[in-house]
Amino acid sequence: MSQQSHDTHSGDFADAVEPFLLFESWFGEAREKEINDPNAMALATADASGLPNVRMVLLKGLDGAGVPGRGFVFYTNLESAKGQELAANPQAAIVFHWKSLLRQVRVRGLITPVSVQEADEYYASRHRTSRIGAWASKQSRPLESRLALEKSVAIETARFGISTIPRPPHWSGFRLTPLEIEFWSDRPFRLHDRVVFRRETADARWTKTRLYP
Repeated sequence: MSQQSHDTHSGDFADAVEPFLLFESWFGEAREKEINDPNAMALATADASGLPNVRMVLLKGLDGAGVPGRGFVFYTNLESAKGQELAANPQAAIVFHWKSLLRQVRVRGLITPVSVQEADEYYASRHRTSRIGAWASKQSRPLESRLALEKSVAIETARFGISTIPRPPHWSGFRLTPLEIEFWSDRPFRLHDRVVFRRETADARWTKTRLYP
């Protein structure tokens, strides 16, 4: 990345006062320039022993600037490892890494379930096979063979036929409401730009701090 581009990134840090607006700007660029899945994010949770768990998921909703208590939305099987971990410990962290833009965003905060209406609307927007898959997959649990999964998909496909496929009761979404959002931009010689926004509660004012790389 050119020095001129880096200077532009630095200006973003210098001028930004609202992290959601900065994120929306970066995310918009990522959607234009990142080759694969610009909405991919690493989601970190912790199990009952406190051992961290991390996996890639997709951002499926963002409602931030000027909306208290809102945040980053993703969907999952509630009976999966992450679903159970978030139910027991409703805190999480996510990381976006846009390699082509040399940028990274880290987020930590509180987890709440999305509304029934939100979950229903998003589920209805999914491809029909993906909706069937939500019924067929016992996510995170042992699977004896690929054939067993394909058989389960076939059974659910036959069960629903051409009728409407309702959202499974075990499938829904979560919203991560951030208490901390850190923006990272690559700079030469590993002297990167880092700015973190923090707040004590979901409706408190943000404070902004520049960090050493």
